[in-house]
Amino acid sequence: MSIPAVEASEVESAVASALEKCAYAVLAVSGGLDSMVLLTAASRLPTRARRNIVVATFDHGTGRAATQAAALVARQAARCGFLCVTGRSSTLGKREEEWRRSRWQFLHQVAAKRDANVVTAHTRDDQIETVFIRILRDAGPRGLAGLYAESEVVRPFLGLGRARLAAYARVWRVPFVQDPSNFDRKHLRNRIRLDILPSIIERKPGFADELLSIARQSAEWRRSLEALVSEVDTERDRSGGLRISRSSLDGYDNESLRVLWPAIAAKASVVMDRRGTHRAAEFTIRGATGGTIQLSGGFEILMRRDHMLLRRARASGQGWSGVSELRA
Repeated sequence: MSIPAVEASEVESAVASALEKCAYAVLAVSGGLDSMVLLTAASRLPTRARRNIVVATFDHGTGRAATQAAALVARQAARCGFLCVTGRSSTLGKREEEWRRSRWQFLHQVAAKRDANVVTAHTRDDQIETVFIRILRDAGPRGLAGLYAESEVVRPFLGLGRARLAAYARVWRVPFVQDPSNFDRKHLRNRIRLDILPSIIERKPGFADELLSIARQSAEWRRSLEALVSEVDTERDRSGGLRISRSSLDGYDNESLRVLWPAIAAKASVVMDRRGTHRAAEFTIRGATGGTIQLSGGFEILMRRDHMLLRRARASGQGWSGVSELRA
């Protein structure tokens, strides 16, 4: 079996180009095919480019496959000469969102310690699935941008399909662990990946490209909105909350504020749902000094004399523990 030279170079060039922009990089490697291709391609970079790369893997504690995957990543990282940081879940989550939250808490901590960018192996297919899911959940333009939204997370394979990575893996005999949960149809993403999207694309071949077009337009809309939000006077509070100048929001009507608030909240890494967005807009116009509204996710907005304060209303524990480092 062979792989076209241009295809092989496309995978490795994508990684080289992406990592060239990172002073330090933390490769998020789960042990699955896509992320193990990322690790393999990174290992083939020149020695100078590999010096500032760290591998991070997370054991969700969901069973034998998860443990095997973390062990595989640690072994392969050592063979490639990379430091490997391993995180282990302190609680057994049952939902995809719980796993995702714990994993990202871990990755962000590893990256923050080294002032590095997190690098993931998300593909074009992942973007298509993400946009489709967000359409089903009635997301607005911010959400529909999906993985095209500007972020500190680096995604070298976003322009490549999963099949390209699979071909690369076959030729270079990339070891990986197939997680059985990837075929469990109780998870929405799996049903979309395995059943719904293939059925739609079979009848409408251009459907995936239409989803990507929506995402690109939404990402452009987000960039325009971010430019507008940059004019809103905000600053971090000592407690970690976000202060928003009331005068910066003077003159905006309810509809405009419903567009602005999710982008403002994103500065504090807060995701606002539709109900919270409407409440925040109404509160901005009619809220009294000293008043408070509650948002989902344990956040609240307080109205002060000259500013509004977006902050966490209650503490929340981290969903991971037991970090260890392995050096080659």
